[in-house]
Amino acid sequence: MYYVVTFALIITMALALTRAILGPSVYDRVLAVNMLGTKTVLLLSVIAFLMGRPDFLDLALAYALINFIGVFAVLEFFRNRAAKQPEEKP
Repeated sequence: MYYVVTFALIITMALALTRAILGPSVYDRVLAVNMLGTKTVLLLSVIAFLMGRPDFLDLALAYALINFIGVFAVLEFFRNRAAKQPEEKP
């Protein structure tokens, strides 16, 4: 059963990576990278359970925090970059 969950997580991670590469806008790509990070945390948790290593859960929690702060940092960067560009005159 847990191997099915692991396989499903890997498939959804591949789909998120595809969306991050092919995304039509920057925000689609950032959302896909956020989803990829969340699925990575879930995969680490499942692997920790399968291997009987609860210390992997600490790594998963640390990665979740880094992912959360990283997404906000990237969005703030793109928001500031868009605000600094001059407006186009028609």
